[in-house]
Amino acid sequence: MNDTRQRGTRELPPSKYFEDFVIGDQYIIPSRTQTSGLFAMFQAASGDNDPIHYDVEYCRQRGHDDLLAHGLQVMIQTAAGAGRFPSEVADSFIGMIEATGKFLSPVYRGNTLYPLLEITDLKEQSNTGVITMRATIHNQEDTLVFEGTQRYLIRKRPI
Repeated sequence: MNDTRQRGTRELPPSKYFEDFVIGDQYIIPSRTQTSGLFAMFQAASGDNDPIHYDVEYCRQRGHDDLLAHGLQVMIQTAAGAGRFPSEVADSFIGMIEATGKFLSPVYRGNTLYPLLEITDLKEQSNTGVITMRATIHNQEDTLVFEGTQRYLIRKRPI
């Protein structure tokens, strides 16, 4: 029996189920520099037209170094889909059920962000389980700029 799955032209490992996860498992999400393009795309997608996110002089007059990233623009950098987690749960994933976060330090245009997810809790249920991950983002100076949690509902292995 072949224990790999194909999606498109790439081989994927067998799906993990709730029982396969361990507290402490980490998911490194690729770093991303917050460019003018990302600022513009987030502004267009969110409809947030506050000048703190697109007017450099407005920002500087208020004591900021450059354009200030919207909090949600920062938070989305922790999207598990940017890492390997979705491939691991392709057959067991039911959905994200909660996301929380605290914005701890400003993020400016040109900052590079380094997101990480780490499993901190596993709550077993009858046919499913809830995986809780701590989400953190550090900037290029290793300053913690965001901390939060994400919870995912995952199927247990079929009997």
